[in-house]
Amino acid sequence: MLGWRRLCGTAIVALVLIAIDPVAARAADPGVPVPPNGLLTDKARGEVTDADRDFVTRVRLAGLWEIPAGEMAQQRSKDPRIQAIGREISGQHKVLDQLTRDAAKKLDIDLPDKPNSDQQTWLGEMRDATGTDFDHIYIDRLRAAHGKIFPAIAAIRSGTRNDTVRLLAQRANQFVMTHMTLLESSGIVDFQGLPTVPPPSASAAPAVLAADRRSTAASPVTSMPVVLLALAGGIVAGIVATRFLIGRRPRRRYRG
Repeated sequence: MLGWRRLCGTAIVALVLIAIDPVAARAADPGVPVPPNGLLTDKARGEVTDADRDFVTRVRLAGLWEIPAGEMAQQRSKDPRIQAIGREISGQHKVLDQLTRDAAKKLDIDLPDKPNSDQQTWLGEMRDATGTDFDHIYIDRLRAAHGKIFPAIAAIRSGTRNDTVRLLAQRANQFVMTHMTLLESSGIVDFQGLPTVPPPSASAAPAVLAADRRSTAASPVTSMPVVLLALAGGIVAGIVATRFLIGRRPRRRYRG
């Protein structure tokens, strides 16, 4: 009987996860959450900033060169693993590109229809390469590009005021994390060639300390009413005590 209860409980939990977000039910790592995108709105509500427009454009540009790059990986690479990675990333970018165009249409954002000059250069490198040379160029160029857009996604996801841009950023983040993992699974990512992560800013620590000082300095102000109340109470108590003592002092009789 206990076993049936546990089974039913597990089934109910699974149904709830599917109702919230079907992707969550397919989480690869037990206990690791998958963002429930279905809980975000997509009404094009909120201010659209220049940073938002730039972000949507950058996501579009990513698809414009990574889709043909993935198709080349299937044709020019001799490694079945690279071919599979190219096929998966190319196919996923087609989905992301559609999501991006849908968002741009809602927000009246004009999108480019061809890769930028840097991306065209990378595609040219791939067209000129064969065999393992192609594999290294394909993996390294895509991994570096994903690493660059990754922090941009985080900034927009945490700061945008527009709900459609927010949803696109969350979805794009999931695509980028997936693609980075796929590229790294090739085993040939040149991690030493990636841009060095800058050290923590020296101004970060003082900023935190300044916040702590403001918090500490605010404490006396916050407690000032309590201090005044206690002081007033002490004065009143002193007056009452003084009157009480005066009232008990024996009065002298004056003789004429």
